[in-house]
Amino acid sequence: MDRIIEKKRWTAKKIFGYTAIVALLGFVTYFIAFADNSSKLNVESQKITMSTVSQGSFQEFIPVDGTVHPIKTIVIPAVEGGTVEQKFLEGGKPVKQGDPILKLTNNRLVLDFMNQETLMNDLINNLQNSKLSLQQNKFNLRRRLATLHAQVDAAKDAYERNVALYEAKAVSQQEFFNMKREYERLKAEYEIEQESQRFEEANAKQQIAQLQTTIDRTSRNLNMMEDNLKNLYIKAPISGQLSSIQVELGAPVQAGQVIGQIDDLSGFKVKADLDQHYVSRVFASQRGEFTYNGKTYPLEISLVYSEVLNGRFPVDMIFIGDVPKGIRRGQTLQIRLQLSDPAPAVLLPRGGFYQSTGGAWAYVLDEGSKVATKRSIRLGRQNPEYYEVLEGLKPGDQVITSSYDSFNEKDKLELK
Repeated sequence: MDRIIEKKRWTAKKIFGYTAIVALLGFVTYFIAFADNSSKLNVESQKITMSTVSQGSFQEFIPVDGTVHPIKTIVIPAVEGGTVEQKFLEGGKPVKQGDPILKLTNNRLVLDFMNQETLMNDLINNLQNSKLSLQQNKFNLRRRLATLHAQVDAAKDAYERNVALYEAKAVSQQEFFNMKREYERLKAEYEIEQESQRFEEANAKQQIAQLQTTIDRTSRNLNMMEDNLKNLYIKAPISGQLSSIQVELGAPVQAGQVIGQIDDLSGFKVKADLDQHYVSRVFASQRGEFTYNGKTYPLEISLVYSEVLNGRFPVDMIFIGDVPKGIRRGQTLQIRLQLSDPAPAVLLPRGGFYQSTGGAWAYVLDEGSKVATKRSIRLGRQNPEYYEVLEGLKPGDQVITSSYDSFNEKDKLELK
């Protein structure tokens, strides 16, 4: 009798096959989930620069080239025009205040002065003649007034005597009234003469005063013209060094023309040109410093010029305290101009990596390994030495700060 044989579902072959499939799936899952799929690049350690992140004091400053100038430069203008007749000094020579530098000739000024001087003498003579005439006229008027006064007194005396005679009917009425009219006429004439003399005297005084005013004005004009003649001698306004003379013998010079300049060597200042990017951050009294012969000297901005030319604007800086010995006009100084006060910060040394990443990420060395991993960071302010780290780095981290141009933004760098 035949017996039905039951077929086995799980044969050894099937079990092996399924086990292999599960193992394969597990391996693939592990590889996907846990394997390192990041892009890598082998880099030679000698060809990169490693920098250590540190904790320190950060101060924002910019490097500036400054040029030493005299504390003050005075231009020498020609007050009057003329022709250069004589040069007493050449450029580069030391001068003292009042030393003659040039002599000009101007025949028109000389002629005008002579004419004005003649007019002045005429006016003085006229004034003296007027005063003499007034004095003589005073004597004549006083003599005339004395004569009239005597005539009035005589007429009064005769009139008063005739009053009694008239009352006694010793004189006729006509004779009495004639005597009275003569007395009143002389008295009125005397009063008119007094008033006339007062008017003539006041008028004469006014004429003399006007003439004196004209003389005073003419005298001032004469003094000014005399000063103009003196201005034909161009003299040093201050003591210092005559840096240049811009005219030669026989050359014409216009009034107001600058013929040279004098440098005041009693002190120095520093002139510097800054990029217009900093125009809103630079102000008077802002500090800077420079190193000279191994010693650091402070500077302070004394003047910020408002004009921006070719993307730059100038500032003047003065020395705070001692001026370095041996410093000279025209010397160039490397200045660190401070844009902020010192403050605690996490610092990363500057490097070429910034041009590739813009400060958004950097390669940071994994602790205890030779692998540098790409890490997101955030940088803040910067100065010529450091970046201020805001996020992503801590003191002690090792960062590749040289250029990343050849790394093609790989995720990791394996240092060899």
